Amino acid sequence: MNTKLTAFALAALVCLCAGAIPALAQETTAAEAADQPAADLERLLEAIDVGPYDVPELVLRKDTNYAHSATDVGPFRHVTPFFEHFLDQMEYTGPGRAIPEPSHVDTVKIGFIGPIESTVSVATGGKSHEEPLGIAMLRGSRLAIEQANARGGYLKRNVPFELVVSNDNGLWGASGNEIIKMAYRDKVWAILGTIDGANSHIAIRVALKAEVVMMNTGDTDPTFIETNIPWVVRCIGDDRQMGYLLTDLLFRQRDYTRIGIMRASNRYGRFGVREIRDAARRMGRPIVLEMAYQVGGDDFSLQLERLKAADLEAVIHWGDGADGAHILNQMRAMGMDQPYFACDRCVSDEFLAIAGQNAEGVVCGYPWDPTRQDQTYLAFRTAYRERFNVESDTYAAHAFDGMNMLIEAIQAAGLNRAKIRDVIAHRSGTFHGVTGAIPLSACLDDLGEVFLARVESGQWTFHSRQDLGIPRGRIAPRDRIERKTISAAPTSSRNDAQP
Repeated sequence: MNTKLTAFALAALVCLCAGAIPALAQETTAAEAADQPAADLERLLEAIDVGPYDVPELVLRKDTNYAHSATDVGPFRHVTPFFEHFLDQMEYTGPGRAIPEPSHVDTVKIGFIGPIESTVSVATGGKSHEEPLGIAMLRGSRLAIEQANARGGYLKRNVPFELVVSNDNGLWGASGNEIIKMAYRDKVWAILGTIDGANSHIAIRVALKAEVVMMNTGDTDPTFIETNIPWVVRCIGDDRQMGYLLTDLLFRQRDYTRIGIMRASNRYGRFGVREIRDAARRMGRPIVLEMAYQVGGDDFSLQLERLKAADLEAVIHWGDGADGAHILNQMRAMGMDQPYFACDRCVSDEFLAIAGQNAEGVVCGYPWDPTRQDQTYLAFRTAYRERFNVESDTYAAHAFDGMNMLIEAIQAAGLNRAKIRDVIAHRSGTFHGVTGAIPLSACLDDLGEVFLARVESGQWTFHSRQDLGIPRGRIAPRDRIERKTISAAPTSSRNDAQP
């Protein structure tokens, strides 16, 4: 083992984790920030220091349950399948760990790909609409890079980090071309991106061939992580987990039986409601009607007339915040007074401004609690506001966390893509970022707690499952290969306590 490398790696861990936000460097120890003992990191670095024909002896994680899935909402409830995917960690067995670090680098490049310039694409539902999200993600990434450089950059070589920025223009295949450019022309050591589900899927397949780790901080599509690609990591809660929380609220607590869905006619809307639709059917409360609309439209009367005629108890919307607010206003104008539930993209000031008084009582799933009084998060908000003269949002905060995870891994592993991937994939503890604890599953997905956002007196408030007393179905203590068939747990009766 290269003892000099180990010393740099351990120093990097302490510097990074103790000083992820410079103002907090003296308040937070490395163990507290990273929840990863230095001895564990040293053992990991020794294990991955192998030759081109050797595979390191790494303990592969095995989860007992996929994404906190309750027994009665998972597939194959009445049978024991021969094999269940996404419980066993993927292994990388290639020769990449033996590639030596370059003898000379002027900067350590990290790639960024996100929707930052407008375009028109079938994949994004016509005219692009995700630029505000992508720009926030870019700002969060840039802030993390700038703070890392203020702490000395890449410590082993005393050179700065450099962010290589690429636009995700929403055209099929174009994101793959951008990954190729960053991986081979720009020679980035890792990549952060993107938001659109279709383009994310294309990008990670190219990253697999290029053998470069991709950190996703904005795509909540549940199938993103279900690709069995060992180079993919996500540090944001997905629509599966937020969907489970919503269905537990609707069916287990409020005892609704007739739910309708209004969703965007793009991949985000289609895949976003898939777990809600499946969970509702498996819990004996199938979705009565699902209507799709064109993104950015101004007349939703056709879809809403059909939803109104379906005699629904509640409506779920999955799409952008502006569309969600316009749909809500048209619902209320048509006399539809059903409770309105929505996705995390509706949790925005834009939604409140458009919906006005109609927004009161709206409940949305959300991947974290941005009102948490955590000193690290508050310092990030201050630094972000001072740097960009705007308030941070979920895309900025998760990008900041994701970029810091990549920087930490590079500091520890050195300039070797495979080892950077190993440090992230086999870390022994939970990463503590500005969005909260980020525990990774066996398939390297964020299993941190998700929340419900509710509009109260014109403001978004955030509540955990425990805050609201929302029951959940039984989570099997063993995977389905080992356990016997467990009958579906009965849903809870109506609870008058409303979030």
